[in-house]
Amino acid sequence: MQAPDAPILRDIVLVGGGHSHVGVLKHFAMQPMAGVRVTVICTDTHTPYSGMLPGYIAGHYPYDDCHIDLSRLAESARARLLRDRVIGIDRGQRKVLCAGRPPVPYDLLSINIGSTPQVAQVPGALENAVPVKPIVQFNQRWLALLERVRSHAGRTTLAVVGGGAGGVEMVLAMQYRLRRELQQQGRNPEELVFHLFNSSAEILPTHNARVRAMFRKTLLERGVILHDRALVSEVRPHLLITAQGEQVAADEIVWVTRAGGAAWLRDTGLELDDDGFIRVDDHLQSLNDERIFAAGDCASMVNHRFEKAGVFAVRQGMPLAANLRRSLKGLALKPYVPQKHWLALISTGDRHAVASRGWLGFRGDWVWRWKDWIDRRFMRRFSEFPLTMAPMAQAVPAEADLIRLEPEEKQQAISAIAMRCGGCGAKVGATVLSRALASIAPIEHDDVLIGLRSPDDAAVVRVPAGKAVVQSVDFFRAFIDDPYIFGKVAANHALGDLWAMGAQAHTATAIATVPSGLESKTEDLVFQMMSGAVEVLNEAGCALVGGHTGEGKELALGFAVNGLIDADLRSAMIKGSMKPGDLLLLTKPIGTGTLFAAHARLQARGRWIDAALQSMVQSNRAAAQCLREHGVTAATDLTGFGLLGHLVEMTKPSGVDAQLDLSALPLLDGAQEMVQLGIVSSLQPANVRLRRALRNQEAMVNHPSYPLLFDPQTAGGLLASIAPERAAGCLAALHALGYARACVIGRVLAQGEALEPILLAD
Repeated sequence: MQAPDAPILRDIVLVGGGHSHVGVLKHFAMQPMAGVRVTVICTDTHTPYSGMLPGYIAGHYPYDDCHIDLSRLAESARARLLRDRVIGIDRGQRKVLCAGRPPVPYDLLSINIGSTPQVAQVPGALENAVPVKPIVQFNQRWLALLERVRSHAGRTTLAVVGGGAGGVEMVLAMQYRLRRELQQQGRNPEELVFHLFNSSAEILPTHNARVRAMFRKTLLERGVILHDRALVSEVRPHLLITAQGEQVAADEIVWVTRAGGAAWLRDTGLELDDDGFIRVDDHLQSLNDERIFAAGDCASMVNHRFEKAGVFAVRQGMPLAANLRRSLKGLALKPYVPQKHWLALISTGDRHAVASRGWLGFRGDWVWRWKDWIDRRFMRRFSEFPLTMAPMAQAVPAEADLIRLEPEEKQQAISAIAMRCGGCGAKVGATVLSRALASIAPIEHDDVLIGLRSPDDAAVVRVPAGKAVVQSVDFFRAFIDDPYIFGKVAANHALGDLWAMGAQAHTATAIATVPSGLESKTEDLVFQMMSGAVEVLNEAGCALVGGHTGEGKELALGFAVNGLIDADLRSAMIKGSMKPGDLLLLTKPIGTGTLFAAHARLQARGRWIDAALQSMVQSNRAAAQCLREHGVTAATDLTGFGLLGHLVEMTKPSGVDAQLDLSALPLLDGAQEMVQLGIVSSLQPANVRLRRALRNQEAMVNHPSYPLLFDPQTAGGLLASIAPERAAGCLAALHALGYARACVIGRVLAQGEALEPILLAD
């Protein structure tokens, strides 16, 4: 995450990660616009390039070669990537409605979500067929289908519904891949039977007769059974029924027919065409809302008719980016004129392809190599990033004036750009803060006598009889661009100390810094961040009773948390009570430090970051309760000092030594790859000083997991010692609670069994 040098004045929100929007992101990466924040909302971090999808299905490309990593691309463009499913638009309030997070406000909105298969229109298709679109959801289903075919003994019949270019390419790619899979298993590829259902008289109806003839011949030679004029009217389990009454049994059914607009678009009030696509003018702007743009398959240009093909979505990227920029400046928009004829390179499953353009049609292995070169060149535009990026454009009043602002907003912008006050002058305004917190509902405790909603300057909390107060504090700057998820992680991180002590969370006060900007932007930032945090606090039974919010260069958040524990401390889990013979348990994988250092350098894959965030937002509350119930002898949570640092904190006061199994350490995906590249957290060098606690260090440094002993963790798991006879039951319970990577990583030794405080061995 990079802090913007200019206050945020306008928000462009991109819904979907389609071909047009990756072009927009690349445009803003190359030419940042001062005062403008770009946000992408998408369910998937990796967006497939449709041109290479058949090659991926056929096995010619690995996953990463044909998927654009939106996480890295967004980071390069200094854009926020919010992983969620859009369910609507509140055009009156100018907010995007999401399934799992607060609404996201916009000044300009662009939609590039592709098309949605209209399988619900055919009885049984939704339940019994696998739709290819949305493409981003197809991969998981394809891998499952691939595994089913591999394990299916004997004859397997597959049916593809759709006689356009997509359906023809798909059936040939699937056939090529699956036949090879059977051959590798020593099975007869003739066990596979393929059907292609085409509702019209001709396959590939938008292409010329020569190209159609080429593919009809190829299908015949490959033994694909072609059903012309066969409109599928019903799909039953393993059975297709056509309008003419023909019935064909099939083990797997793939749906590649014409698709329509997403269902949620119907409730937006946007003008749509008969297929549910957003009607746009030549500027890719909605006909009835000038703040909303659309591109790619989900858009329908009223003055131009052309095929739903990726080539148009790709070419719409640059004019879309330009018009978003010009709209913010109040300038006249520029038209996008689609080409009348376009080149289509259609593969035949093997490394062979057919070229189609207008009346032209030719084929050959060289055409596939040409297509491969074009596709790989396209992918390099979105996968290769410089190690250092150009600095964010500096904002000065004259440049800020380029963005069209209302008079009141201009005054706020000038104030935000001007030198800011320190001391209490750096506090966020009371009105802004009260509006941001108005719709957030922290839980309440009866023993909170004066809390968040009171006008007093401090909270007053009654401590129940027989209880002692456990206190802790944590604070750090944002390391991701999603304030909602950052709020969740920050709250989880702060509560970790309470769970590790065996305490019950009770109250919390927040301290936050937010970058300056228009009041509406600051208000939403606080709202998003505190919404995520309060969700975590409420789930933990922890009441937010107050806090402080001020301006700063970077977004940051922390909490002072208070918990309750029995005053006699019999229920406490403390660090210094490890016993020789105990086993060491770790409840979560490690590697957050190196992964987010790599993320900042545009080196981490988006799915690695997604998995790390999923681990970080998983609360340690249930794990701590499980550890207590199974009688652990000592516990702590892993945070900034890393695994080795926190283990030393346990062994020294316990008067014991410890032995770790480096090969048993649970690691987050990608962490080992990144440390092997030398990418580590900025705190790592300080943690490495603890290597003096290691025995036989020379023998361990070459182990690939060795550097991760020093990796600082954010919202890490719990490290605990437990009697061997209780370990199996505890692990089984942890796994049942959702801590799937919990495992034994070592054992506790009596002091003197090791020559140094810590002994590590494989």
